[in-house]
Amino acid sequence: MFLVAGLGNPGLQYECSRHNMGYRAADALSRLWKMPFKSERMRGFFASGRVADSPAAIIKPTTYMNNSGNCLREAVIKLKVDISDLIVIYDDMDLPAGKIRIRLKGGPGTHNGMRSIVYELNSEDFIRIRIGIGAPPEGVDAIEFVLGCPEEEELKLLDEAVIRAAEAVDMIVRKGAEEAMQRYNK
Repeated sequence: MFLVAGLGNPGLQYECSRHNMGYRAADALSRLWKMPFKSERMRGFFASGRVADSPAAIIKPTTYMNNSGNCLREAVIKLKVDISDLIVIYDDMDLPAGKIRIRLKGGPGTHNGMRSIVYELNSEDFIRIRIGIGAPPEGVDAIEFVLGCPEEEELKLLDEAVIRAAEAVDMIVRKGAEEAMQRYNK
């Protein structure tokens, strides 16, 4: 079973923020797979169904970004998900706005949500899709930047990246991570 986690913060005050790119990609994937979020389970908004004749689930942790690992640890255990079948989607300031990158494993970098996940799962061996939000402008605090809402031009780039991230997840599930990396890591 594949488990896809889109990271973000719950609540209207965070809805448009750059930090919610994972939530937005999970919503796009939910529409692509026609798998609506029906309930809150395992400390997250939850959707499940079948993709390519295999069970799959999408979760958006409601534990807030910095505690995302609590939700994913519970979901991985309850759903009996192999760590290599976990896909985490999140924002990344180290990538230009609108770029996406797929990695098969690796450290959490400076992202607090990823630090929480790596700590709680005691593993770095899961797939991640990073959605670039770009670096904060000079003089703007990183926290203020990620929790801020993008301007119209930047929003277009991020909207396109969210769709590509959802499509990349679909390709990973249907054709494998290597093929998705060749297509989307350009």
